[in-house]
Amino acid sequence: MRWKTLAVLTLASVVVGCSSSKEQELEPAPLPDFTETASLQQEWSRSVGDGQGEFYNKLIPAIEGNRIFASDLNGEVMAIDRLSGDKIWEKDLGHQVSGAISVNGNLLFVGTLKGKVVALDANTGEPVWSAKVPSEVLAPPVSNGYVVVVQTQDDRVIGLEADTGKRLWISDNTPAVLTLRGTSAPLVTSNLAIAALSSGKVIALDVQNGAPVWQQKVTLPKGRSELERIVDIDGGLLLENGILYVVTYQGRMAALDVESGQIIWQRDSSSYVGLGQGFGSVYVSLASGVVEGVDKNSASAMWSNDQLLRRQLTAPEVISNYVAVGDFEGYVHLLSQADGQYVGREEVDSDGLRVRPLVVDNWIYVFANGGDLVAYTIK
Repeated sequence: MRWKTLAVLTLASVVVGCSSSKEQELEPAPLPDFTETASLQQEWSRSVGDGQGEFYNKLIPAIEGNRIFASDLNGEVMAIDRLSGDKIWEKDLGHQVSGAISVNGNLLFVGTLKGKVVALDANTGEPVWSAKVPSEVLAPPVSNGYVVVVQTQDDRVIGLEADTGKRLWISDNTPAVLTLRGTSAPLVTSNLAIAALSSGKVIALDVQNGAPVWQQKVTLPKGRSELERIVDIDGGLLLENGILYVVTYQGRMAALDVESGQIIWQRDSSSYVGLGQGFGSVYVSLASGVVEGVDKNSASAMWSNDQLLRRQLTAPEVISNYVAVGDFEGYVHLLSQADGQYVGREEVDSDGLRVRPLVVDNWIYVFANGGDLVAYTIK
């Protein structure tokens, strides 16, 4: 099988492999001292099975209306009232889940470690259909209500019929020799399926038949070793007002026109977790642990915060006037959107945080590695 030719690396091995001996000795930055001007108040907490597991999964919950859906590694899927924390239903899939979770209308979609896409009824948790795909699914399958688009670890992109799971099309792409463990979730519009690949390329396909519409190389690999040449796009794609924002590992951040794929601007950057947006800025957690605010129009850095170096940050998310990021020790950190100043901190779970927080109506939801799903509001 083609995916067996890939060397899929965890973040830890890449960091060690790309560091000098001096850099290997550096510890994560200590928690910074600060004057608290914002804090998180816990509203509820609920355990979702065994959480993320040990395979460097990023099992991101999904929110639809007043429900939040989450899955653990072992296939325990749960629907929860997002305001009260009350469990609505729970279902055991009987499969190890590696790509979770998305929702569209009355259907939930998850991907499994053994290459299945499973659709569940969002109201009951009952299985609706399952479909086999070529290799493991490390990001949520996504749907526009008619087509479900899934990206596999070997950079294949597949379109499935949303009602039945029948395969409609498949796009084969050549993956990089070495990749990080993970893929970016595709974006699906009414006419396009957009996917980011391990080669540092973004492709747009006709969502109905999988025909290529455009492709754009965001960055070119550099360096002598295969480790130095890793340019995965694992952190997710951000689409706003017809502009697609993307960032690669060891490469660039770029803004693209979503209809043509043309680059509007780009800047040097390195991130394996992705982007957030708000207040006319794009926010990025760099691989180094620096958090930056970048102007959407000019690509210039508005501010940069280096107080969280080497703390393996999650992707940023905006809540109220703040940018929230999680770290490997289980803390959520709050930075000012205006100037990046450190303003608040909350410890969630000592097992750490790997997936971006989710924000709806100034509620922030954090799914910890150990399985605790916790809801907070700003105090």
